[in-house]
Amino acid sequence: MADRESDTQGETARRIPIWDRPTRIFHWVLAILFVVCFVSGSRGAFEIHIPAGQALLVLVVARILWGLVGSETSRLARLVRSPATILAYVRTVPRREPDRYGGHNPLGGLSVVAMLALLLLQTGLGLFAADVDGLHEGPLSLLVSYDLAREASELHALVVDVLLVFVGLHLAAILFHLVYKRENLTGAMVTGRGPVPAGFAEPRIAGDGRAGVVLAVAAAVVLGGIELARIAF
Repeated sequence: MADRESDTQGETARRIPIWDRPTRIFHWVLAILFVVCFVSGSRGAFEIHIPAGQALLVLVVARILWGLVGSETSRLARLVRSPATILAYVRTVPRREPDRYGGHNPLGGLSVVAMLALLLLQTGLGLFAADVDGLHEGPLSLLVSYDLAREASELHALVVDVLLVFVGLHLAAILFHLVYKRENLTGAMVTGRGPVPAGFAEPRIAGDGRAGVVLAVAAAVVLGGIELARIAF
C-alpha cells in the first residue's frame, strides 16, 4: 500500500514511485561529474578534465535516449509543456503549498531540457577545443584548424558560465520548494518516491536492464564515434 502524508492544509497525499533508479543515479553522477569537470578545468588538470568531460557527454547522451525509452516521468515529452500550461503553473508559484506534480513541474521540465542542451553543447565543444599552446587538446581538435579549436575553447568557457547560472537557479528552486512550499524535492530524487494528489495515476517505471542497454549504446555512440572520427580523418 502506498505511503500517505498530510500537507499544510491537512489533505492526505499518496507517496508513490515517481523516479526510477537510472534517473536518480544519472542525476547524482551528473552533479559529481560536473563538479569534477569544473574544478579540473579551472586548475588546468586536463588529464582529469578531458576524460571526465567525455564521461559527462556519454551520460548526457544516455539521458536523452532515456528520455525516449525510459520511465514515463523521465520522458522528454513530459518535460516540455505548452505555453498555456507553463503560464498557468507560474500563476500558482506564489501559493504556499506543495506542487505535487508527480514529476517535474512545467518550469522544472524546461530547466532540465535547457541544462541537457547546454551540457551537450558544452561537452561537444570540448571535443574540439585546444589551449593557447596546443599542449592540451580535445580528442577531435585535430579535425579543425587551430583558430577554430581556439574559438571552440572560448565558447566552451562561455557555456560554463551559463551553466553555472542554471545550476544556481536549480539550487535556489530546490531551496524555495523546501522552505516556502514545504516540498522536499531532493528526498524524492534519493528515494524515488514522492507525494501525489488523490487520483493521480501511478507512472510506468522502466527497469534497470533497459537503462544498461541505453548506457551501452550511448557509450558506443560517443566513444566509438570519437575513435572512428580520429581514424577516418
